[in-house]
Amino acid sequence: MALFNFLTQEIAIDLGTANTLIIHNDKVVVDQPSIVAIDRRSDKVIAVGQKAMQMHEKTHANIKTVRPLKDGVIADFRAAESMIREMINMIYGAKKPMFPPRYRMVICIPSGITEVEKRAVKDSAEQAGGQEVKMIHEPMAAAIGIGIDVEEPNGNMIIDIGGGTTEIAVIALSGIVCDQSIRVAGDEFTLDIVDYMRRQHNMLIGERTAEMIKINVGSALTDIDVPPDDYAVNGRDLMTGIPKQIIVSYSEIAHAIDKSISKIEEAILKALETTPPELAADIFKTGLYLTGGGALLRGLDKRIQQKTKLAVHVAEDPLRAVVRGTGIALKNIDRFTFLMDD
Repeated sequence: MALFNFLTQEIAIDLGTANTLIIHNDKVVVDQPSIVAIDRRSDKVIAVGQKAMQMHEKTHANIKTVRPLKDGVIADFRAAESMIREMINMIYGAKKPMFPPRYRMVICIPSGITEVEKRAVKDSAEQAGGQEVKMIHEPMAAAIGIGIDVEEPNGNMIIDIGGGTTEIAVIALSGIVCDQSIRVAGDEFTLDIVDYMRRQHNMLIGERTAEMIKINVGSALTDIDVPPDDYAVNGRDLMTGIPKQIIVSYSEIAHAIDKSISKIEEAILKALETTPPELAADIFKTGLYLTGGGALLRGLDKRIQQKTKLAVHVAEDPLRAVVRGTGIALKNIDRFTFLMDD
């Protein structure tokens, strides 16, 4: 039995649409983009994570890049399984273990996930070596990750804006009281930027360039206190077909992603509408908590504050809030076991 325990490794996984993070021995050991590059001829995986991301939108006919998750759920089962397995192998670097270990995993999933989608996550994890696989909802993991005591009879609202989904949940007494899960998040902002550049500037850009625009000059408001410098964008002129460069400002990008942010605001208001009155009273005191990559968007907290008239707190290191919470849940698995699905 002791040998069996020695061979069992515990890992917490935040399987995200945009990035996958893994915690092992209380440390984030893997933080990679959720993407794989596949050789079309042999169907073999040739790169995962950062290496595959460098190939994205730059491949020839024999290589394709696949993002196995779409809108927070698995869209390509085989690619997801290969990606999870390769990322778990990254934990050890060059030092591969002599015996392949068994894994006890806790994986976080969107709160609006269906039973079929949940099954796909579980199957992928088991195929990648998971002996015991538990799942925890993303808003719950985010709440634990930012230090909220979820077991208290107090209401807290978490807004987790990831790559594929925005999860809005009111948490109290170790459970999700009401939630809204919408498939508008970071990826949607990226597509909005691609679309805006095509319509407004007659310029074709790729997803990676749009992502860089979002990081460098992305904003939720057209007027912010500390504006970022204008950003030079390279792409292809749709009229002449010749590569060109234009300069964009943060206020232009705020216009580009305005509609998607409005959808998130609507979902927040809907979640607040369905909140029981006693919990609504708690939320008035504590405010709203923003986590996930979308929380880094300039001025988003201010915009939500203007809309809801409530205090909005951006979590410290919002990108890792969910995986930190998943790691804490794994460490205290007996205490949090009723928060998890098998």
